[in-house]
Amino acid sequence: MQTVLKALAHPMRRDILAMLRAAPCNASQIADKFDVTKPTVSGHLNILMDADLISQVRNGTTLTYHIRLSVLEETLGGLMGMFDIGNNNEKNGN
Repeated sequence: MQTVLKALAHPMRRDILAMLRAAPCNASQIADKFDVTKPTVSGHLNILMDADLISQVRNGTTLTYHIRLSVLEETLGGLMGMFDIGNNNEKNGN
């Protein structure tokens, strides 16, 4: 879970995930959207890949990135369980 949370800590990586939620993209499309260099995007994509938040599919020479929602759901579920959120028996009411 810690690797996922570290990956989510950077706002650009969260924005990349939101972009991939809408549609799979390649690194050039992501770089164009955020007006950053391809090496910068590549670094962020590697961190997201290491956290299993995205996967890549090769089509010829193009790598297309896809979000892995199951990992996000698992992390959110783990956090909710850790803090007893969403349980009908919530303590301390907030």
